[in-house]
Amino acid sequence: MRNFIILPFLLFTALISIAQQSVKVSHLELPKAKPHDQIINHTGYTLSYNVTYHIANWVAYELTAEETTPVVKRNNHFIPDPLISSGSVSNADYKGSGFDRGHLAPAADMCYSYQTMVESFYLSNMSPQEPSFNRGIWAKLEKQVRQWAIDDKAIYVVTGTVLTKGLPTIGYDKIAVPRYFYKVILDYTEHDIKGIGFIMPNQGSQEPLQRYALTIDSVEKVTGIDFFYQLPDDQEKIIESTIDLSKWSWTATNTHSSKEGASQSVQCKGTTKAGAQCKNMTLNPNEYCHVHQSQATSIEPQNKNSSERRTVSVRCSAITKKGTQCTRMTYSPNGKCWQHGGD
Repeated sequence: MRNFIILPFLLFTALISIAQQSVKVSHLELPKAKPHDQIINHTGYTLSYNVTYHIANWVAYELTAEETTPVVKRNNHFIPDPLISSGSVSNADYKGSGFDRGHLAPAADMCYSYQTMVESFYLSNMSPQEPSFNRGIWAKLEKQVRQWAIDDKAIYVVTGTVLTKGLPTIGYDKIAVPRYFYKVILDYTEHDIKGIGFIMPNQGSQEPLQRYALTIDSVEKVTGIDFFYQLPDDQEKIIESTIDLSKWSWTATNTHSSKEGASQSVQCKGTTKAGAQCKNMTLNPNEYCHVHQSQATSIEPQNKNSSERRTVSVRCSAITKKGTQCTRMTYSPNGKCWQHGGD
């Protein structure tokens, strides 16, 4: 019984100790680089590009409270990354795939200058994401991270893809479609040092964010990436092996977002019958034009335990053997047709 009392006390004492010993480390956000991965330095973030899978292993940056306040508007202009020596992928790779060009470093995290906004739309910063994931729980996590930057004045963020052999691909360049995405966050401010990680499947979800929270050590085991390796060893060991959800806020009501409001028209997020993105511009807050409002409803993550059928048919979210999204429409609650596990 005595050990059960002493061990938590020792851990608490250690956490208090490291909270009083934060030191300035240059580029603390950068994971340890691996051979053969191309490291690209942009204004607002650093990128590790995987030439085999044609997407990033990770993007990393520091996000301050000041940088969450929008200075420039979202531009929605996706362009190839001019710094990718092996040749960047193109927008044509995503056309008709059924996947969003999902940001790793969110545009709303890069809204503090014209240059950072432009670079946030480099295709090297994109990965194929299910629409219900990108616009649902992933966007919710991005918003929560910005709130943490406000709460804690500054945080370090690493976002990336879990890349394994045999992933489906899209487009001429055969861009890998990750089954999982991750984020790790470090708050290295004095008296409040802490870390947290997330691994999320590339699909819609109504689960709370806490459901996906992990220690940073756990994310390292899945990805094989050494995060925050520049920390002093004693600090790294404790920060990355522990997690305390009570030390993180779980509301994002005060977070600025360049997607919110209707002050600027944006291209509709709807998908046409031909599988392309709608070209209509809209001021609707949900970013869907009047023609595709039904899709705005249909992409809301569905409760996987729900037996209620949809009132609007949606495109099956499953991936075929060819690596493309199934073209069948379904009313199934899980968003999949009969052939791929729907009902």
